[in-house]
Amino acid sequence: MKFGQWLGLIALVAVLVLLWSLRHTVVLIFAAIVLAMALCTLVGSVRTRLGIQRLPALVLSLFSVLLIGAVVTTAIIPPFADQFGQLLHKVPQAAALLLRLLQGLLDSASTMLYGSAAGNAGGSATGSGAAGGTEAGLAWLRQGLQGMGGDGGGALASGLGGGALRLLGFAGNLGTALLQTLFVVVVAVMVAAQPQAYREVLLLVPSFYRRRFRAVLLQCGEALSAWMVGVLISSLCVGLLAAVGLSLLGVNQVAANAVLAGLLNVIPNVGPTLSTIFPMSVALLETPWKSLAVLLLYVLIQNLESYVITPSVMHHQLRLLPGLTLIAQLLFTVLFGPLGLLLALPLAVCLQVIAREVLIHDVLDGWRRPRLAP
Repeated sequence: MKFGQWLGLIALVAVLVLLWSLRHTVVLIFAAIVLAMALCTLVGSVRTRLGIQRLPALVLSLFSVLLIGAVVTTAIIPPFADQFGQLLHKVPQAAALLLRLLQGLLDSASTMLYGSAAGNAGGSATGSGAAGGTEAGLAWLRQGLQGMGGDGGGALASGLGGGALRLLGFAGNLGTALLQTLFVVVVAVMVAAQPQAYREVLLLVPSFYRRRFRAVLLQCGEALSAWMVGVLISSLCVGLLAAVGLSLLGVNQVAANAVLAGLLNVIPNVGPTLSTIFPMSVALLETPWKSLAVLLLYVLIQNLESYVITPSVMHHQLRLLPGLTLIAQLLFTVLFGPLGLLLALPLAVCLQVIAREVLIHDVLDGWRRPRLAP
């Protein structure tokens, strides 16, 4: 290679190393872009309906978002916070109750298989060795469950409570999380005010490819908009179905569980599983059979969301396979931390568009199959 090519290669490697060292900041910028795309979608709808300029439409959209946020904060957040605090206290209690139920089942199974202690003493000598070994194993398991349960599950309760608090505070320090949130919001508003100008900044490609890459960026924006609209509608449907189902089952803390089901629906695979823990814990403390009914309810809701609601909303615009979604979640969580888990799906959406349009259509489709020798 020539000197200029070596210099370009070294510059490319240096840029990649720099981006890797700043990967957490890069994922924050991507979060701001996702939020900006949501604002642009809302601004576009306002402009289409009212026929006004972009700046007044942006101001009106921001005012509407703030108004809705204020209403939600005053009407929903206080009861949700109260009920969610009760949920955090009931999860360790439900875990301790579940351990006691398992211990009772083991005792009943041991009694049914080997009888009482007196019966074992009068039994035949042939089966005493095997029965004693198996019963010793069951006794060891019972002791383990007793150790885990303790006095009302104290150790387990503190462990689960600390895990829940760590899950809620995954952003780390509160001050750092607030600064990161403020950074994301400010950058998103700036990008939403002049999206075309910022899109031109991203065209860091040679001149012969800029028009094509501009079209690819537009496709990424359309895919993100379709994903956000679909996720919003599906989350509202999931929250509403959870509220109706839990109300029919007579489970307490309906509002908190419904809001959690809608919010955690944004995180595919992982979110629905987490949202099932809280209502099952509440139902287990009330009546054990209700916990199974809640599990069946949430399985039914997730199947409706996966096979009916999401395909109807997305209109098959985003064809992300569940296995690829799970791989993207694992990969981006390892690379970017908890924020990568939240942004795994929009990142996968953009990478899918870029890989399809750039790597496949523009690079691989241009290759010709070599002719075989006669």
